[in-house]
Amino acid sequence: MKLVTNLTLAQASTIVDVALAEARKLKLNPMTVVVLDAGGHLIAMKREDGNGILRVEIATGKAWGALGMGFSSRVLRDRMANSLQFCAALTDASQGRFVPVPGGVLICNADGLVVGSAGMSGDLSEKDEYCVIQGIRAAGLTPDPAEPDPKLKS
Repeated sequence: MKLVTNLTLAQASTIVDVALAEARKLKLNPMTVVVLDAGGHLIAMKREDGNGILRVEIATGKAWGALGMGFSSRVLRDRMANSLQFCAALTDASQGRFVPVPGGVLICNADGLVVGSAGMSGDLSEKDEYCVIQGIRAAGLTPDPAEPDPKLKS
């Protein structure tokens, strides 16, 4: 995974705004969205009225975990399902800053390089992930994973 730091504020703002608009269109619970650059630094964040006070940390943990591990928080969830020791080790190594459930998505540029990550929290994790994927696409960037969690269709 090669990281570059050319994710702009305009792109991050589009990701946040479109992800929230998608959540409103779907009539989801109040949401929080964060966008981090490739170094894990916050670029943009919005928390809707009525969203719980831990949602900023949860959304950030989803995005931070994806960026830190180099794959989406959905993949992180799937890999940890049978490895509680690894989960405990990551919790210690990250000082509790990762959240291994869907909703943390890598952001890639046209060359396929990771330029950051986005995380969303407020509804079912699969719905969070769906909305943030739509935001990344609207910003002209590529989400990883490219498609929403198949469990969303269940």
